[in-house]
Amino acid sequence: MHKLKKILKALLKIVAVLVILILILVVIFKIATKLNPPEIHDSIVENLERTTIDSNFYSIDNNWLQKNDKGLWEMYIEGAAYERGIINGKLSKELIYKQENAFVNQIKVMIPSDRYLKFLKSFIAFFNRNIDEHIIEEYQQEIYGISQSASNQFDFIAPNYHRILNYHAAHDIGHALQNMNLVACTAFSGWESRSADSSLIIGRNFDFYVGDEFAEDKIILFCNPEKGHNFMIVTWGGMIGATSGMNDQGLTVTLNAAKSDIPYSAATPVSLVAREILQYASNIEEAYEIAKKRKMFVSESLFIGSAKDGKTAIIEKSPDNQALFETDKDFIICTNHFQSNELKKDEFVNAQICEYATTYRYKRVEELLDQNKKLNVENVATILRDQKGIKNENIGMGNEKAVNQLIAHHSIIFRPEELKVWVSTSPFQLGEFVCYDLNEVFAKAEYIKESIILYKDELTIPADSFLYSTYYNNFIRFKDIRYEIKDAIKTDTRIPDEAFIFNEVIALNREFFETYVFIGDYFNHFEIKDKAVLAYKKALSKEIPNIFQRENIKEKIDKLKK
Repeated sequence: MHKLKKILKALLKIVAVLVILILILVVIFKIATKLNPPEIHDSIVENLERTTIDSNFYSIDNNWLQKNDKGLWEMYIEGAAYERGIINGKLSKELIYKQENAFVNQIKVMIPSDRYLKFLKSFIAFFNRNIDEHIIEEYQQEIYGISQSASNQFDFIAPNYHRILNYHAAHDIGHALQNMNLVACTAFSGWESRSADSSLIIGRNFDFYVGDEFAEDKIILFCNPEKGHNFMIVTWGGMIGATSGMNDQGLTVTLNAAKSDIPYSAATPVSLVAREILQYASNIEEAYEIAKKRKMFVSESLFIGSAKDGKTAIIEKSPDNQALFETDKDFIICTNHFQSNELKKDEFVNAQICEYATTYRYKRVEELLDQNKKLNVENVATILRDQKGIKNENIGMGNEKAVNQLIAHHSIIFRPEELKVWVSTSPFQLGEFVCYDLNEVFAKAEYIKESIILYKDELTIPADSFLYSTYYNNFIRFKDIRYEIKDAIKTDTRIPDEAFIFNEVIALNREFFETYVFIGDYFNHFEIKDKAVLAYKKALSKEIPNIFQRENIKEKIDKLKK
C-alpha cells in the first residue's frame, strides 16, 4: 500500500510538471504569434464617416466606391497609408465581410476536418509569427486601417489585424500547397513585329480559385497615394496587394506562381512586393531593384511590362535567389516554371511537354501566338479564353493544361503605352472585357460625386460566345454533379439513380480526366472495386495535368487490385 502511494505521488508530480510545461508552451506560442499593430500618430481619420449616395455609390471626401452596370466595383482612394486603409475599409466593409466569409467557407470545403483546420490555423499563426517584420511600415499601416472595418465574426480565427495581414499571404501559401491547385496562371505579351501597331500589349489570366463566390465581387482599385505613382489593381475586399496592375508610368505587374518547396518561415507576401513595384517603379530596372530588396518565402515570376522599355521581362524570384529573364524575340510567355539559366529546374527542362501542365500550357500559348502573328486586344482576349489543348485537341472543360481553365478570378489586357487596361467581367474570363483609360480616370477621379460610367464603352470587348452555348450550361451542371459526388463520399451516402447520374456527368464533360476520377473515387469509397478500376483506367486515357496525378491514379488501381 505504501509503495502504491509512492507511485501515485510520483505520477502526480509528473502530471503536474507536464501541465506546467504545456501551459508554458501555450504562453510561449501566444507570445510568439502575437502581431503588434503599427504605431499610428494621426488617428483622427478614424472619425471619417461614409456617405451613401445610392445603393451602388459610397463616398468619403474625395474617395468613393461604386458598382458599375457590368458588375465590377470601382474604387478611388488617395492620401497617406493609414488614411487610405481606413477609407478603403469603411467604403468596402460589406465587401470585406463577404470576401472573408466566402474564403473561410471554401477552406472548410477543401479541408472538412475541424481538427485539421485547427492544426492548420495554429501552424499558419506560428509560421507567420514574424510576417510583420517583412512588410514595410506603409503597408502595415494601410492594412491596419482596413482591418478596423473587418467583422468580429471571424475572431475565432484571429484578431482582425492578424487575419487581414495573413490573408495577404494566401496566394503564397496556396501555391506552396500545390496539391490544393489554387494557383496556375498564364501570361504573354508582344511588341514591335508581334504587335498589330508595334506597341506593347500584354494578356494574362489570374487563375486563383477559392470558390465561385470569392470571384463575384472584384474591385478595380485606382489609388493616388501620398508617395509614389498613381496605379490601378484588380483586387477584392480587404486586399491591398497587387496580383494584376498598372501604374501611370505604363509599368505593369502580374504574378505567376512557380514550383516551390514547402516554406519554413514567413517573408514578404509576393502581392505586396508587386504592389511596391507598381507604386515606386517606372521601368524594368527599378522593378528588379525593388524585388531584390524583399525576401519571399515562395518562388514566383513577376511578369513586368514597361512602356518606357517597350517590352516585357520576367523577374524570377525564389526564397534564395533572383534572376531577370529577357528574350531576344518580340514576344514572351510565362506559365508556372522558371526559364532563366540561373533558376530553371531540370525536371521541367528535361520533361516531355505533356508531363506538366505548365510546359503543356506554354506550348499551347506558343501555338496560339503562331496563329496570331500580330497581337491586338481582340485576339489577345481570344487566346486568354482558349480551352483547347495542343493541336486544338479537346482535353475537357476545366483542364489545368488549358489556357482557360474556367476558374480565373480575373483576366486582364494591358496597352501600357496608351495607359489602357481591359478587365474581364464575370464569369471567369467569359464576360465582357471593359476598358479603363488611366489618364482619364485619374484626371477626374477626385471630382466624382455620384455614379458615372468610368469605363470606355466603345472599347468593350464582347463576351465569349461560349457563355451563351449549351457547353457552358453543361459545365455548370457538371460542377453541380461533382459537388454531389463529393458530398456522397463525405456523408457516406449512396446517390439515388447513380448509374443515370454517372452517365449524365460523362456526357457533360466526356474528355475531362477528372470526370472519371470522381466516379472512380465514388465506387472506391463504397468498395465497388471493379467499377472503380474501370473508371480510373478511363481517366488514364485522357489528358492528365501532370505525372503526379497520373501516378496517383495508378496507385489507386494497384491498391484495388491487391
